[in-house]
Amino acid sequence: MKKALMVIDVQNEYFDGKLPIEYPENSFENIIMAIESANKKDIPVILIQHTNSNIYSPNFKKGSKEWEIHEKVLEKDHDIIIEKNLPGSFTKTQLESYLKENDIKKVAICGYMTHMCCDTTARQAMHLGFEVEFLNDATGTRDVSNYSGYISAEKLHTATLIIQAMKFSKVISTEDWVRSLELI
Repeated sequence: MKKALMVIDVQNEYFDGKLPIEYPENSFENIIMAIESANKKDIPVILIQHTNSNIYSPNFKKGSKEWEIHEKVLEKDHDIIIEKNLPGSFTKTQLESYLKENDIKKVAICGYMTHMCCDTTARQAMHLGFEVEFLNDATGTRDVSNYSGYISAEKLHTATLIIQAMKFSKVISTEDWVRSLELI
């Protein structure tokens, strides 16, 4: 079964901007490991780039340094960059048609943030009939506080993974995912 690696929103906003990723600690190194492993096995690497369509928001403003994909990701081989404006990578993008045109049936998801764009994209992929692998240590998040309450990055990350494993994805470590590629 042909697969692809989706690298979601690994943009400078999460490193140098207002939304630094807090958990898990080595998520970025695992993202790089996943990309390098996919490249070695000629698995397509799809970079997803979030653009905030709200012109008044400072986050992910197109053309800003924070909007740019992290340079260490960009220097790796990748097949396509897909720009999105909402949490789901399939919404109003060419992602589904790209996957179908390339006969891809299985997607592995890594990137930021676990509970938002990675989670939404995994759910969309499953709903569209794709098999989904969710790299549990190659996604990351941060503490979240709003009018509804507070949750730590670790608890939010863990809760998202538990829900993904209930129905939407095979939740797997990067190391186990890389090992599975050796069987291809």
